[in-house]
Amino acid sequence: MANKMRLICPLVVEGKYDKIRLSNLVETPILVLNGFSVFKDKEKKALLQRICKEKGLIFLTDSDHAGNFLRSKLKGIFSEGKLYHVYTPQISGKEKRKNAPSAEGFLGVEGMDHEILRPLLAPYEETARRSSGGEITSAQWYADGFSGGEGASQKRKALAKALNLPDNLSSGALLEAVNLLCDREAYEKVRETV
Repeated sequence: MANKMRLICPLVVEGKYDKIRLSNLVETPILVLNGFSVFKDKEKKALLQRICKEKGLIFLTDSDHAGNFLRSKLKGIFSEGKLYHVYTPQISGKEKRKNAPSAEGFLGVEGMDHEILRPLLAPYEETARRSSGGEITSAQWYADGFSGGEGASQKRKALAKALNLPDNLSSGALLEAVNLLCDREAYEKVRETV
């Protein structure tokens, strides 16, 4: 397989199986809406709005009625910031894990080959990697005292507060949010304040 793609901003998909399919293709963060539940999850919606405003989001859905409905609703929610829409082709078929095709008979993102998905995402590929040292790894997160040790929970709450994020995020969710919102230099600055 060719090298993984690094996109200009995080990728948003409908469900976990879409994320699984794309995680072998892109190294960019992939956020999952979990279908229509995103409209009831205020914290997730607020985080996505912030990321959209600060970094932008690439939105990739199935080419069915539900995917188009999500698109139209999200345009209103993410009116501030950059929301890039990637449209999948309508290909007849069904996903391997399903017993029957979808109601409309089209493959979803999870059923599409990388040869189909790569050209769709190519216009949003980053040409140069961040020179700031890359994302914060879980090992660095641990070494900095935000997971696994005494007082880690309090340190995460302080970090979340400093970044204007909800203080009840799990360690993994906070690390993901930090990597979406901060480059290494910004992280190191805010880390010194907690």
